[in-house]
Amino acid sequence: MGILNRIKKVFAGQSQVEETTASPEKRELPLSFYIDTVESQRAEKDRFFQTSAYSPIEDRGNFTGLNYYPVDPALRLELTLEPAEVQEELTIQTSTGDEQTYIRLGTVSFEVEGQPARLAVYKSPHHDELFIPFRDATSGQETYGAGRYLEPVDLGNGKLLVDFNLAYNPYCAYSEHYSCPLPPLENWLKVPIRAGEKSYPAGPH
Repeated sequence: MGILNRIKKVFAGQSQVEETTASPEKRELPLSFYIDTVESQRAEKDRFFQTSAYSPIEDRGNFTGLNYYPVDPALRLELTLEPAEVQEELTIQTSTGDEQTYIRLGTVSFEVEGQPARLAVYKSPHHDELFIPFRDATSGQETYGAGRYLEPVDLGNGKLLVDFNLAYNPYCAYSEHYSCPLPPLENWLKVPIRAGEKSYPAGPH
């Protein structure tokens, strides 16, 4: 199981840490445990990027770690999925001019700093993992210009766990040798999402 999948299971209440019969949306993580878990995941990702042959970092010898916003529990959100009337397939452009097909499941609505925001939720026709590619007001300044990714957790009963502290850069932020889906226009937010991964200065420009 990958790093991101492990941390998502913990945050969704599926870890051995919490063996209760309460529904996932009623389970509360101790704040310190939540912050420590996010920071531990970040450190593990740094180790992978620095040492693994599968790392997207081309100059691993000079890699000193990724940049992140401080963990903000206020941007860990349990949201209601507003289902699309028809779950249609759509084509999403990639960073290299290719195309990938996704299914649009619906949208989630929330507020950031008192401002309303909405994001579309997708999934690949080939697996069930949920996918939110997005840009926001920090893109191209504090964060990667082409946008970041989220993989929300399905909590059941129409609820999704959308944790912006887990927002991460696509591999094309580190190397031009990757083809990454670009956020559709409907997922270009006007509000800033100051959580998750920041830009990687040594990446392609």
